[in-house]
Amino acid sequence: MKVNSVAKLTRGEELRARLLELALTGVPDDEIVEILTREGHHSPNCEEKVLPITVQRLRLAAGIKVKAQRNRWTHEPTLLSAVQLAARLGIPVNWIYVQIRRKRLLIDQQSTGAYLFQNSPAVINSVRDLRNRTIHHLDLRIIQPHQEGHQHA
Repeated sequence: MKVNSVAKLTRGEELRARLLELALTGVPDDEIVEILTREGHHSPNCEEKVLPITVQRLRLAAGIKVKAQRNRWTHEPTLLSAVQLAARLGIPVNWIYVQIRRKRLLIDQQSTGAYLFQNSPAVINSVRDLRNRTIHHLDLRIIQPHQEGHQHA
C-alpha cells in the first residue's frame, strides 16, 4: 500500500536512521540511494526503490549538508563540461543550455546526456564571442564524413 511520508512506511524509522548514518559519514546521495534500495527500502509513493529526492529531503531536514557535489559525468581533462566552461567564462551555466536549446550553439550530446566542449582557446573564445553577440551561431559538432555543412571550431 502506498503512503505519502517516510514516517508512515513500515520501515520508515529504520530507513531514516540508516540514511542519516550514511550521510554523516560522507556517503554521496546517489550511493545512499543504491545502498538503501539494495537493503530493501523504498520511498513513499514508490514501491520499487529509494528515490534521490527522498534522500536529499531527509538529509537536509536533519541539517546535513553535502560537502562537495560529485560530477555525474567523468571525462577526459582535454574536455570541459558545460559547468566548467561556464565557470571558465564567468557566465551562468543556464545561458549555455539555453543557447543549445535555441540551436544557437550546436554541439553533440554524449550518450550520458552531457555536453562536452574541447578545452581549447578556439572553442572558449568562440563561446565568448557568442555570449558577446559578436557571432550569432556556433557549430561545435564533430565533423562527420558522411554529413555536409558542419563546421568545427
